[in-house]
Amino acid sequence: MGGAAAARLPRWCGTVTGGKRETGNTPEPQRSPCPEQELQIRSLLGHPERAGNGPQRPRGSGSACPQPARDIPAPRGPDPPAEPAPLRSAAGNRPGPAPAAGTAQRRGAVRGGTVPGEAGPAQGQAAAMAVRRGPEPGPGPGLGPVPGLALPFLLLLAATAGRAGDARQEEAVRALARRLLGPRAAAVSLSVDPALAAGGPDIYRLWSPPGATVAVAVAGSSGVAAAAGLYRYLRDFCGCHLSWSGAQLRLPDPLPRLRAEIRAAAPGRYRYYQNVCAQSYSFAWWDWARWEREIDWMALSGINLAPAFAGQEAVWQRVYRSLGLNQSEIDKYFTGPAFLAWNRMGNLRRWAGPLPPAWHFKQLYLQYRVVERMRSLGMTTVLPAFAGHVPQGILRVFPRVNATRLGHWSHFDCAYSCIYLLDPEDPMFQVIGTLFLKELIKEFGTDHVYSADTFNEMTPLSSNPAYLSRVSNAVFRSMTGADPKALWLMQGWLFQHQPDFWQPAQVRALLHGVPLGRMIVLDLFAESKPVYQWTESFYGQPFIWCMLHNFGGNHGLFGTVEAINHGPFAARRFPNSTMVGTGLVPEGIEQNDMVYELMNELGWRQEPLDLPSWVTRYAERRYGAPNAAAAGAWRLLLRSVYNCTGICVNHNRSPLVRRPSLRMDTELWYNASDVYEAWRLLLSAGAELGSSPTFLYDLVDVTRQAAQQLVSDYYLSIRQAFQSHALPELLTAGGVLVYDLLPELDSLLSSHSLFLLGRWLESARAVATSHREAEQYELNARNQVTLWGPSGNILDYANKQLGGLVLDYYAVRWSLFVSVLVESLNSGRPFHQDQFNQAVFQVERGFVYNKKRYPAVPAGDTMEISRKLFLKYYPSALRRSLAGPA
Repeated sequence: MGGAAAARLPRWCGTVTGGKRETGNTPEPQRSPCPEQELQIRSLLGHPERAGNGPQRPRGSGSACPQPARDIPAPRGPDPPAEPAPLRSAAGNRPGPAPAAGTAQRRGAVRGGTVPGEAGPAQGQAAAMAVRRGPEPGPGPGLGPVPGLALPFLLLLAATAGRAGDARQEEAVRALARRLLGPRAAAVSLSVDPALAAGGPDIYRLWSPPGATVAVAVAGSSGVAAAAGLYRYLRDFCGCHLSWSGAQLRLPDPLPRLRAEIRAAAPGRYRYYQNVCAQSYSFAWWDWARWEREIDWMALSGINLAPAFAGQEAVWQRVYRSLGLNQSEIDKYFTGPAFLAWNRMGNLRRWAGPLPPAWHFKQLYLQYRVVERMRSLGMTTVLPAFAGHVPQGILRVFPRVNATRLGHWSHFDCAYSCIYLLDPEDPMFQVIGTLFLKELIKEFGTDHVYSADTFNEMTPLSSNPAYLSRVSNAVFRSMTGADPKALWLMQGWLFQHQPDFWQPAQVRALLHGVPLGRMIVLDLFAESKPVYQWTESFYGQPFIWCMLHNFGGNHGLFGTVEAINHGPFAARRFPNSTMVGTGLVPEGIEQNDMVYELMNELGWRQEPLDLPSWVTRYAERRYGAPNAAAAGAWRLLLRSVYNCTGICVNHNRSPLVRRPSLRMDTELWYNASDVYEAWRLLLSAGAELGSSPTFLYDLVDVTRQAAQQLVSDYYLSIRQAFQSHALPELLTAGGVLVYDLLPELDSLLSSHSLFLLGRWLESARAVATSHREAEQYELNARNQVTLWGPSGNILDYANKQLGGLVLDYYAVRWSLFVSVLVESLNSGRPFHQDQFNQAVFQVERGFVYNKKRYPAVPAGDTMEISRKLFLKYYPSALRRSLAGPA
């Protein structure tokens, strides 16, 4: 964890105006900007009125104030010495040594001439301001009355602002129905009537009008509500199913008619979706076709609040250039595409970059389409805002700016982390934040909701509550400087991630730096570590109860179904609750469909579900036919892998996907025999359900889980044999693992399109506009799922079980591990983990740079491969699981 660098850096200029200010724990006289500096700031922000009350110095009169870059180009020196280009070729460069955590880093001004070929700041600003969008959407209804909340909370503005008109939403949801149902969509009437909600949470109605023209009519208070009502009809009356892994849309003919009207009201204002990290773990390489499918799924799931983050780096680049930064300084700040999530939160810089110009153009184009479609369906889009982090180049252009270099993040040293954070009272905080948001709004319009995370997994410079309030207030003021109706949506991950720092006084101070009702906090890990319970419902700020569920986009069957079935209802009953909705915030998607279907349905319910009955119906809808064996398999999975209780973290630590050692964790939160039995039941249902795409996906996933358990069993045998100096047993267990089980697992995964490494890599290459870009993007994609950094900094955090990756990465590591253990027994020399780590790192790094192309099309018969694995391993596996640990 990065420590906070707390050294004082010089402020602007001017005289002491009285009072004290504090950064870290060091008091310092408060200084004001010079009048001409303030004038320049106001000019940048669009407020050219004269600053201050004293006489102004003419420009060029020898003032000590640095001149911002709008009217007079700031002094620009040569580019800093070139740093090693990260993630470019196999030769690469290892990062330099990191300073001690918490060590302050001082910076000085760089002076000199201009950079040849660079546009001056004035031209950059003029070009930026030339980009214009249509008129800003008008305000919509607020949160509405929430019993028991304080008056400031009731005054929250911009809650659902910017919704498209009724006719536009109706057309958008009808177009969605046509994409989903084709010609059969004509049998469904869809309409949008905001009056249904009367200013409160969304409502939909379903009924069958007299006559036979349409089978069902759906009316919603928004496009999203109408879409959710449509999916309710398809799910509960037509037996249909839609998920990331596939759709089952075998509609009855004719469509069934309803005997009575159904009316459903959401219990909260919001159903939120997306984690900031998912922008990199899952969405990094998406094109419009993939985004269109996702937005359709969001609407049908009732999602009405979601981030739209694409294209922001293009706007940031425009702002930085207008302030006087050169392209080299910008390139050394942005990371590569697969790591942008952590650049945006101030954790990383430069790693796997730079961003090619074509990336910016394509992301802008994508963002236009994403926000247009989301808004047309009545969703509220969340745009990014300024959190206080700046490139080092800002310090060259404004040499007296007050900024502090933060400590390193995670296991990265300062070659790729240690980003500068502006002091909340420095005038440039408002200049940069407001300038960025104004540019963003001009580009994309706004729904008045903005996201910013200043202290994501970073320790603040001071625990002084006054300092923390100043930071949050500065962030919020930079939003309202561009949009007076701004509402701040903040992730609450920091509070549970560093509980030793974030004590009640610190949490309250950060939250109360923003007026009550002008911030919504995402209680990000509420299913396992709810924060609202120990913060008196976030001390009056509204919050959304969120299910995090997944870390790193890992594969692995997992769920906390009892917690999510009861948690949101308990949060609403909490004394003086400020809960305003539910949310899905996985770090990665396209896994564990059942959990997300359940959570989406709970977002529209007033009470918990009967889970065994629900999962039985789920299996029938998912496969399109009732099947006792399949339903039995799902009930076994529900009570085992999907029912982790207590504090549960779904971060796959199976020996299969971790660097081998003699101290690996093989503990399970469930009975392994339940998975083996579910595997048997699914295979027995294959003759009847084998033509269902979703069934085949689940068969791969359950077989994969069983194989993951088997890997743990063979690892324990390998370790026991080595520690007992039993070479024959070591050779047997190691041979089965390396030469049979892992290759068979790779064949299974390679038989399904959604479990292919080639699909991930080719989607990265498809974004490129040149061979050089394609190579860079593929390296980004490979590194993220393996080393996660230049030297295994966050090794295997984003592990995946994919065809190609199992055989050429995980199996090769295990082969080396077994070989080293065998050599140790043969030679009598002890096994040294450090030496093995150095050797296996070359294997891991070799995979990242091997340039082998992997198929993006599946090969092999999923049913046959699963059956072969079952016949070979099931009997002994079941015996071991029933016998328990040795």
